[in-house]
Amino acid sequence: MSNKRRYWLWLQRALGEGACINRIIEEFGSAEKLYNANILEWRMSPALTSKNINCLEQTKLTDIDEIIYTCDKNGWQIIDFEDEAYPNRLKEIYNPPAVLYVDGTLPDIDNLVTIGIVGTRKASEYAIKVTHIMSKGIAQVGAVVVSGGALGVDTAAHKGALMAGGKTIAVLGCGLGTKYLMENSPLRKSIKENGALVTEYPPFTNAGRRTFPLRNRIISGLSLGVLVTEAGLKSGSLITANFALEQGRDVFAIPASVLSTDFAGTNKLIEDGALVATRPSQILDCYANRFDSIDISKVSSIDELIADHHSFEANIEKQEDKYSFDNLEIGRQKRLEREKNKSTLSKGVKTVYDALSEEYVHIDIIIEKTGLASSEVVAALTQLEILDMIKSASGKRYKLS
Repeated sequence: MSNKRRYWLWLQRALGEGACINRIIEEFGSAEKLYNANILEWRMSPALTSKNINCLEQTKLTDIDEIIYTCDKNGWQIIDFEDEAYPNRLKEIYNPPAVLYVDGTLPDIDNLVTIGIVGTRKASEYAIKVTHIMSKGIAQVGAVVVSGGALGVDTAAHKGALMAGGKTIAVLGCGLGTKYLMENSPLRKSIKENGALVTEYPPFTNAGRRTFPLRNRIISGLSLGVLVTEAGLKSGSLITANFALEQGRDVFAIPASVLSTDFAGTNKLIEDGALVATRPSQILDCYANRFDSIDISKVSSIDELIADHHSFEANIEKQEDKYSFDNLEIGRQKRLEREKNKSTLSKGVKTVYDALSEEYVHIDIIIEKTGLASSEVVAALTQLEILDMIKSASGKRYKLS
């Protein structure tokens, strides 16, 4: 590891993740030159505040030795601002990270079409399907899909790219090695083997309320364009879209149902000027003439992608043998039993039942719709699941049986 890298780690450790280092670098030239400047030069510089100077003084170069040791031990790369592997595309943003921690192989961002795909963690079944289809179509032609590694839309985006045999990048809102979202650890392993896990947070930094909005600027910063597939009016995905606009990136949105007020954020984006995307070619056509890395002739039509997705789902259902003749009578009896059980539900449980539909809904939305306490909703969902009146899925999502 070069000495230069140690100075960039020192700078990030001193000023914190998300700090704006561009003015500092313009003034001093590099993190090493900043470190070697005297205190008078620091105080005379318009790029440094008194708080910055205080943090720089209190941070020792040896403070980052443990970070270097941990990364070496686990095989994690540290890509600093001066490293050839650091994407120039990311340097363009207002506050680029001083260093990136990478598990896997970071693709050659500057010479590739990279598309960020973001949306709600509390995704509907429609959003999961359309995200998977769009991501697969984008990755098929050689474009890289960038997302956040979370549940819902992020997971569908990564899986779609992997199913197409493409590359994908997960920008994490926590440090490498953190036991965050353990149910997605198999997916992160697949991403590592077919792309990279990327973060600006030192190893084992826990996720927090501030870490996710900060990482969103990296998702958009690595991307040429950002596709929002489903988002509420207060969704974190809209933060990513705003970063994309500030960074001069394209913003695409998939229209949501006008009947769904829970996910009206994408429609609001379209009203504000986002490009409508209903098929992968609408996105890829924007970059085909600028990049030889994608083969636009290979892009599937939306009908082909939908048919392929339906075939995939049908194979799963066939394996589960859901619709055998033996099961038809069983299914009929279960429906009659559910109707009978429905008439015996208490008022609170029935309120929860009525808030559900045939598409998966996150528990937070159920709580919001019913106005009931979270403990009441959890108890009602448990009762409904025991009665086989609802089904649950990962990420605390529920739908009618």
